[in-house]
Amino acid sequence: MATVQSAAGPWDCVLLNYRLPREPSTPRIAVWRQLRRLGAAQLSDGLVTLPDDARTREQLDWVAATVAEAGGTAGVWLARPASLAQERDLAAAMAAARATEYQSLRDQAKTAAGLPAAERARVARRLRDQLRGIRRRDFFPPPQRAAAVAVVNALVAGDPAFQAAGPVRGHSGSRQ
Repeated sequence: MATVQSAAGPWDCVLLNYRLPREPSTPRIAVWRQLRRLGAAQLSDGLVTLPDDARTREQLDWVAATVAEAGGTAGVWLARPASLAQERDLAAAMAAARATEYQSLRDQAKTAAGLPAAERARVARRLRDQLRGIRRRDFFPPPQRAAAVAVVNALVAGDPAFQAAGPVRGHSGSRQ
């Protein structure tokens, strides 16, 4: 598991507790996908968490509204891990999930480097967008982040269409 440095001192979490009917399954899948895009850590069935800030709280409020519209029940709660060990474990689990995504992105970028220019440009655009998405849900950046950013920036730098845009940047969500 990745070594993670969390914020100095305790950090608050926003929790979403939800329950959806089994049928139809489409709303359950939609909620699962929303939570995955947000980078939420699943604590147990129907209970997920994110570090608390205005953005994550608003996002979980939206997911709660989606659950209610689908005939389920949901509540958004604020909490704090009860111990430093729990805080470290939660941050490490969230960092490990992002590390896997960064490694996959890095592997794809390395593979794309050998493609013809037009195909490499198409892949560079897709990977740049994916990198921004990962960084939006990366609250505890793992070591794999820097390597993924470097290889995607190198791929983008090799494409004249991106020369004016410069390196990939964006919201990191980092608690560091």
